[in-house]
Amino acid sequence: MRKFLVLIVLFISSVYFGALDMMAQAADAPDASVSMFQVLKEKFIEGDWKFMSIVLVSLILGLAFSIERIITLSLASVNTDTLIQRIDEKLSAGDLEGAKDVCKATPGPAASVLYEGLRSHAGGPEAVEKAIVNYGSVQMGLLEKGLVWISLFIALAPMLGFLGTVIGMIQAFDKIAAAGDISPTIVASGIKVALLTTVFGLVVAMILQVFYNYIVSKIDSIINRMEDASIGLVETMVKNKVFK
Repeated sequence: MRKFLVLIVLFISSVYFGALDMMAQAADAPDASVSMFQVLKEKFIEGDWKFMSIVLVSLILGLAFSIERIITLSLASVNTDTLIQRIDEKLSAGDLEGAKDVCKATPGPAASVLYEGLRSHAGGPEAVEKAIVNYGSVQMGLLEKGLVWISLFIALAPMLGFLGTVIGMIQAFDKIAAAGDISPTIVASGIKVALLTTVFGLVVAMILQVFYNYIVSKIDSIINRMEDASIGLVETMVKNKVFK
């Protein structure tokens, strides 16, 4: 997983800095039209680079964890109705080991939970349900792995932006004190630079929040299908008289 995250970070970073280079070349070209990306780049440079860079790192890392979770959850999704049907066919033929092999050959947490249920058939329905609940909790933890880091970057990005704004305001008042005069130019430029960090921090938090909500809804969908499949497994085992 760590290697996968590193690859995602490197990919996002290369795409981002490649886009910056392209925008810089476009800006140097004569009669270049000002695009939205060019405006964002200029505003990023105008802000305090120390805090803007940290906000950018939060965005890159947050996107890396989000993309990794989305890919993992997409691979973990499986048609549980088809899986239960294949297990039912094996159990109807009295092939318990074949039903286990079907679960082994099917990727995803649902198949793993059903396999644990089939493996506990000797203890009766209660043992099967207990095995499903216990192993289901383990699978839920694996599905939610990495969410804490995404939520951290969602909270961290605006806080870093606010911190940059506060420090920028302090620097603006220092310039006013050094000049000995409240000049509108000094006040306006200082406040503008200070607020840019807050704007970028909020934008990063909103982007990551969208990914976070999508991932949570994906996890809920997988868990619901996993619970339905577990109920279907017990009913199938009872119907085919697997329990002695």
